[in-house]
Amino acid sequence: MIRVLLVDDQPLIRSGFRALLALEDDIEVVDEAADGQEGLALVQEHLPDVALIDIQMPVMDGIEATRRIAADPALAGVHVVMLTNYGMDEYVFDALRAGAAGFLVKDIVPEDFLHAVRVAARGDALLAPVITRKLIDRYVTQPPPTRAGSGLEELTGRERQAVVLAARGLSNDEIAVRLVISPLTAKTHINRAMAKLHARDRAQLVVLAYESGLVAPRGS
Repeated sequence: MIRVLLVDDQPLIRSGFRALLALEDDIEVVDEAADGQEGLALVQEHLPDVALIDIQMPVMDGIEATRRIAADPALAGVHVVMLTNYGMDEYVFDALRAGAAGFLVKDIVPEDFLHAVRVAARGDALLAPVITRKLIDRYVTQPPPTRAGSGLEELTGRERQAVVLAARGLSNDEIAVRLVISPLTAKTHINRAMAKLHARDRAQLVVLAYESGLVAPRGS
């Protein structure tokens, strides 16, 4: 059973998502909150598999709530998926850096929404390739300062190759084709790289790849 917490200041949004999730046999909504502070407390109480958190909320916004969740070792199993009305706006990049596993636009079709919740719960490919490519575009226009001491020296050659390809927006299956390995092996390389670099998930691995200088934005 996938345990989900809803955090959004709009009751209609919460009720809509809850109704949709309630139809699934493998998903349970454990609770809901109307602001980030209440949401953080409920995350600590319920330890959900997935926390769907709105970016803009009163009292404490979703980015700060996500930052606190990501910083707490006791909440390492909680995958935060940010909710936004605007797609790839200026808040999304900050949310990923804060520790979000990915994000969803609120007008997403039900089938894609349910798929995203299940993907997030597994901890697999939490950032869709199309979103990764948008993130890359952001780096091209506004590359961040290089982060020193990232731990890249701990990666094997194959792991570095896999990280570079993930940062270019490739899925595990696409990485497998490019490196002539199995999808399972590609996933293993990515997971080991995340562990060595202390990346909470694939999204942070992509961010770290650019901030460390392992991957240079195209056109830069």
